[in-house]
Amino acid sequence: MQKQTGKSGGSGGGTPAKRGRPLGSATGSGAAAAAAAAAVGDPGAPAALVGPSLQVLSALSDQNNKRIVLALQSGLKSEILWALNALTVLSFKEKDDIRRDTTPLTKVPGLLDALLQVIDEWRDIAMPKDHLKPPRVRTLGANTTLSGFGQENMEKVYSDTGTASNDQSKTEESSVSKKRTASFWFDEDGLFNNDDEGRAERQQCAIAASNIIRNFSFMPENETIMVQHRHCLETVFQCLEDQNREDDELITNMLETLVNLAPVLDLRIFSSSKPSFIKMTEKGAVHAIMGMLSSSVKPWHCAAAELIGRLIINPDNESFLLPVIPQIYKRLVDLLSVPAYDAQAAAVSALYNVAEVNMDCRLKLASERWAVDRLLKTVKMPHPVPEVCRKTSMILESLVSEPQNRMHLLVHENTFAEILMTEGKYSDTFARILYELTARPSNKVTSGHAIWGNIN
Repeated sequence: MQKQTGKSGGSGGGTPAKRGRPLGSATGSGAAAAAAAAAVGDPGAPAALVGPSLQVLSALSDQNNKRIVLALQSGLKSEILWALNALTVLSFKEKDDIRRDTTPLTKVPGLLDALLQVIDEWRDIAMPKDHLKPPRVRTLGANTTLSGFGQENMEKVYSDTGTASNDQSKTEESSVSKKRTASFWFDEDGLFNNDDEGRAERQQCAIAASNIIRNFSFMPENETIMVQHRHCLETVFQCLEDQNREDDELITNMLETLVNLAPVLDLRIFSSSKPSFIKMTEKGAVHAIMGMLSSSVKPWHCAAAELIGRLIINPDNESFLLPVIPQIYKRLVDLLSVPAYDAQAAAVSALYNVAEVNMDCRLKLASERWAVDRLLKTVKMPHPVPEVCRKTSMILESLVSEPQNRMHLLVHENTFAEILMTEGKYSDTFARILYELTARPSNKVTSGHAIWGNIN
């Protein structure tokens, strides 16, 4: 199912737009009620806005909230598809569509658990056998003739085609019946395993459920319940861990959900007393993020860079991210050299927040090879987005504030002076940088010759 654009609640008037949120999605309600009416099947909507869409009543979430949850939990194909289609429309938002009423998760109790159940059911059958928990070894009654656990029948061979006749035995080479032991009922290819069509249907349902969760994450009123739902976060991070085996669209939806929730996300939830459904730790979550950052897929490593920049804003997450700061810097500096402008913007946004954590982070960034050179190239090119250039100059200013970084930055003094004379927008910032480099005394730095004179 195609990914949809998220929506924000009508009450989030002052909330800044999130990643992927359409322009104007954080404004008040009432400006485009006609578009909303067309989306929910209002016969009074203008004909120009009516098109092929699912007809969902505007009060569906109020009148059928229990039915939606029960339909997702039923396991029936028709009921699940109805619920997923209805939720997709309720959580979908056009660019200029401002709904008269929102559908927060608190409005439908148990909805988030039901959506996660759809994803878990797909992951249960998609996980390879070597990742499953090994069977328990039973020793009780192992030396007796009848153990009571059916062990005496496990080695018997059964045929899928029944007893062969004399004529069939003569043509055994042409048609060989499959022979299996009794334990095949418990294997992945056993009696209750889905065929290819059934697996594809479950996969599509899981993707649709992840798309709905992603859409819900755009609503500010859903942030609290989602970041406090341990099962939801565990499922999201586990999907990121399995990026090499899981569906690409499912991973993208989960990653964007995490990016939306990152400003209010606390990784300490994985060590809290809340019930855990999937074994996930803070270290495992950071490892999953680093795996996405090192991915060669551009949307994934761009989103992972933005995710790191948002996570580290929370002081409670610093202790989990600081051990991997050198790897983060190395990858972000590599992204600065990528020709794609969005990758450069994501890297600068992350570096802007990470460099403000503490002095050690600024020292490591300045000592990273090619870091200062590529940051200066971002301003000199310049990057088409002025905000990216402004953040880049602010990063350089924060680096020069540390006396230990002066020798790393003095090498680029000519470039600083060139930007000062040519780029009027950032001349004030680079003037302060040159002042910090040349005017402030430092007893720990050896003298060096620069275009402004001797530096002591």
